[in-house]
Amino acid sequence: MATVAVSLENRNEVVEDGVSVLYFTAAWCGPCQQFGPVVNQISDEEPDVRFGKVDIDANPELAEAYGIRSIPTLVAHRDGTPTLRQRGAMSAPELRKLITEIKG
Repeated sequence: MATVAVSLENRNEVVEDGVSVLYFTAAWCGPCQQFGPVVNQISDEEPDVRFGKVDIDANPELAEAYGIRSIPTLVAHRDGTPTLRQRGAMSAPELRKLITEIKG
């Protein structure tokens, strides 16, 4: 499943049912730019997990609501409830392992 752009307006639709992961990022963030393709790759490999991309510059209120202080940050949800927060970029195998843990 492709990564979708997330804002305050559509956040609930992305996270309300099942397993989802929000990816907090910014265009000026070097590690985010390196990690973005990894997130996109894993989102294509995991059709039963919804992935959302949150640009913190375009959506500062959403970043504030989640208490995002550093990027990249992933916030996993199960049925709308945040269940895990992971800061920093990771490799594709590391992200696959994390997604496996999230899916339980």
